[in-house]
This record gives sequence, structure tokens and C-alpha cells, in this order.
Amino acid sequence: MNHKKLFRLYREEGLSVRKHGGRKRAMGTRSPMMLPDGPNQRWSLDFVSDALNNGRRFRVLTVVDDYTRERLALVADTSLPGERLGRELDRIGEQRGFPMMIVRDNRTEMTSNAIEAWQEKRSVLWHYIAPGNPQQNGFIESFNRRFRDECLNEHLFRNLAHARSVIKGLRPDHNAVRPHTSLGGMTPEVFAQHTDKAYSNPQTLT
Repeated sequence: MNHKKLFRLYREEGLSVRKHGGRKRAMGTRSPMMLPDGPNQRWSLDFVSDALNNGRRFRVLTVVDDYTRERLALVADTSLPGERLGRELDRIGEQRGFPMMIVRDNRTEMTSNAIEAWQEKRSVLWHYIAPGNPQQNGFIESFNRRFRDECLNEHLFRNLAHARSVIKGLRPDHNAVRPHTSLGGMTPEVFAQHTDKAYSNPQTLT
């Protein structure tokens, strides 16, 4: 029995190779996005990977408000599944309310049943960037580049507790100390306070 005879018999019997199901399709929208014109309208989230001194990998969940440029979360752990992601988003939402939209890519944890259930419960619109187009999530990609250059690449982490300690100090520095040219030279916190005042007094809006 050679491969040619086997192929002929296969065709005569009408047999075919069983195809495996494709990767789970993400539920959400990829329609064009409008730029947010106020705080808490749109968040972006992503993951950044790094390694401890012993070679063990860990990940950092990064979440940003696309309008104020505030860093809403920097969560480091060796595993961040969909259930954990939902809890972290709930923690942010309890502090400032939930956004109208969250922008993200199609990683497995982003398309899990746990996240789909979270999205339906919170009534948050999910927007998936097109595969191979990270520039569509540009706000957080820009932060992640600086985060890697200024933090992850500059430190040798002894353990996960050490990594969390170093990373924890980055968020207040970014939000309250560093001015942003895109925010008119204000820090994200000052810009957010200025925006809140403007929305509470419509006459100050320009």
C-alpha cells in the first residue's frame, strides 16, 4: 500500500480529512472608533511580559484612560486569566465608574467566556483592534513602550514581590508628576481635574 493507492481509495470512498475548529472568534465590534471627548469614555488595556531573575515569566496588565492619559492599573502576576481581568476592571470601575468602551486585542484571556459575561453584565462596549495593527491601540502601546524602556529594562527583579513594589511606584509618578505635551503641559491628574471642572461649568468649555 503506497500513498498513491491510499489516496485513490480515499477518493473512491468519498472520505476527507477532518478539519479542526478554528480559534474562538472574539465577540465585539471592529467598527471605526471616534476619539473620546471626555474622561472615562474609553479605556485601553493590554499586557506586557517580562521575567524575574530566576527566569520565571510574569505579565503586567496595563489600563489607560484614552482621554486623560491616566494610568488606571498596573497589575503584575504570573497568571492573569479572564476571571482575574474582570476583577481588576471591577476594582477600577468601583473607584471611577465604568467606561462606555474598552479597546483591546484578541488575546485568549480577552475573548474568554468570563470576559464575555463581564462585558454583558457591565454593559460595556468592547472594541477589538484588527489583527497585526497595534497602532489602533496607540495610546496604550505608547505607554507600554515607555514602561518597558524606563522600568522593565532598567530593573532586575528578585521575585514577584520586588517587581510589584517597583511597578507600583510608577503609576503615581506618571499620573501626578510627569507633564504631558499632549495635555498642554499638564499631568494626567491635573488635566482630569480641569476637565471635571469644565464639565461641571459648561461656560468654561471651549
